[in-house]
Amino acid sequence: MALLAGGKSALYIDGKLSDGGAGTFATLNPATEEVLGVAADADATDMDRAIAAARSAFDDTDWSRNTELRVRCVRQLREAMQQHIEELRELTISEVGAPRMLTSMAQLEGPVNDLAFAADTAESYPWRQDLGQAAPMGIPTKRTIAREAVGVVGAITPWNFPHQINLAKLGPALAAGNTVVLKPAPDTPWCAAVLGELIAEHTDFPPGVVNIVTSSDHGVGALLAKDPRVDMVSFTGSTATGRSVMSDGAATIKRVFLELGGKSAFVVLDDADLGAAAGVAGFSVCMHAGQGCAITTRLVVPRSRYDEAVAIAAATMGGIRAGDPTNPKTICGPLISARQRDRVQGYLDSAVAEGGTFACGGGRPEGRDVGFFIEPTLIAGLGNEAKVSREEIFGPVLTVIAHDGDDDAVRIANDSPYGLSGTVYGADPDRAAGVAARIRAGTINVNGGVWYSADAPFGGYKQSGNGREMGVAGFEEYLETKLVATAAN
Repeated sequence: MALLAGGKSALYIDGKLSDGGAGTFATLNPATEEVLGVAADADATDMDRAIAAARSAFDDTDWSRNTELRVRCVRQLREAMQQHIEELRELTISEVGAPRMLTSMAQLEGPVNDLAFAADTAESYPWRQDLGQAAPMGIPTKRTIAREAVGVVGAITPWNFPHQINLAKLGPALAAGNTVVLKPAPDTPWCAAVLGELIAEHTDFPPGVVNIVTSSDHGVGALLAKDPRVDMVSFTGSTATGRSVMSDGAATIKRVFLELGGKSAFVVLDDADLGAAAGVAGFSVCMHAGQGCAITTRLVVPRSRYDEAVAIAAATMGGIRAGDPTNPKTICGPLISARQRDRVQGYLDSAVAEGGTFACGGGRPEGRDVGFFIEPTLIAGLGNEAKVSREEIFGPVLTVIAHDGDDDAVRIANDSPYGLSGTVYGADPDRAAGVAARIRAGTINVNGGVWYSADAPFGGYKQSGNGREMGVAGFEEYLETKLVATAAN
C-alpha cells in the first residue's frame, strides 16, 4: 500500500474514504515552498456527516462497552503505523518541516509507540469500583462507581507536532470507549488524513468510530464546539482560539479540554553551572525552529553573570544553522508557513523597537531566499515587560532576562499569563527543587530531567489550558463517573 497515492488525501467519514464538499486545497513543503499535493477540503455538510456518524457509532453499537475490541483496534493502528514508518517519516519531514532527527522521537516514532500505553491502560483499567454497603437515610444500599466513556469527542489539533498531538488524543479517547471526529490544522492535513487510510486498510475499527475531516476553513472545526451532538472537545492550539472553543462549548455545557500556549522560563540559579545551563537553553529553543508550546523561551539568569550567559547562549545558537530538514544533522528546520515566518519577524522587529539587541540572528538566514526560515535569535537588553518576553512567538527566539536572587527569579517566571512548562538549574538539588515548587507551571524540568513520557500527564496552569493529556490522568479526561446505588434487601 502506497500512502496518499497520487499526491491526494481523502476525508474518512463513517468508515469510507471520500472527497471533500469544498474540493481540495494544497499542502506545501515549508522548506522548499513546493506544493506536495492536495488534501480533501471539507465543508459544513461533511462535518455534519462526520458528527452524525460518530454519534450513531457511540449510541447504536457496543463500542463503548467492548473493551477487548477497542484494545485490539488501537494496537492494530499502532502496528500499521510501524509497518509504514518510513513512508510516514518522509511525509512528516516534507509536510511539517520536521528535522529528520526528531522523527525518531516526539515527531513520529515516540507517539506511535505511545499508543501501546492507551491500549494497555484500557485493558487493565478498573472500570468498576465497589464502595461496599452502607445505609444512607436508613436504607441498606450497595454502591458501585462505574467509569464510562464521555461520548462523541471532537479533537482539534495544530500543525507543530501533528502525530504526537493527533495520537495523544485519538489513543486514549478511543481506548476509553469514545468515538472521535478529528479536525487537524490546514497546514498539515496529510499527517492526519493518512490515519484514515491506515484505519480503513489495517484495522477493525467499526464505521463511524473514527472520522477524519481535513479542511482549509477553521470554521469547519469550530462546528465541533458548537454542535450539541458532540459531548467533549479536546483542543490543542493558541490561547486565543482556546477561548473561542470554550465559549462555543459553553452553550451546551460540553466538556472542554484545552492545551494552549506557553512562555516558559528557564531559571538559572547563582550556584548553577552557567555554561551548561545557558548552552542547553540556547540549544532547546532551536529544536524544530522553536515551534513547541512547552519550549523554554525566557532565559532568566543572575544579574551578575548576565553578559556571560548571553555570550554562552549566543555561541550555542549562533552555531546552529536553520537548514534542510532532510539532513540528519539539522536541528532547526523551517517555520511552517510564510505567515508564521512573518509573524516571528514582527516580534523581532518589536524587540529592536523596545531597545533590545540581537546577540545572534535577527531575521532570515543569508542565502536562504526559499523556504520559511528564521535564524536562531538571541535577544538581550530587555526585561520581562517586553512584548517578546510576554507573548508566545513560536520561533527559534530566546530572550535573556536578569534576576536578583531566587525570589526574584520565581517572580519573573510566574509573571506571565501562561504556566505550561519551566526549567530550573542549580547545583544544590534541594534548593533547585524548592524553586521549582514555587513556579506555577504544569511541567518542570530540574537540572535536565525529561518530563515527556506516555505515562506522565502533560498540561498547564493559568492561560496555558485546563486538564491533562497523556498518562492515566489524560486517559481519564475521556471518562465520566457514574454511581450506581442498588437497594440491598
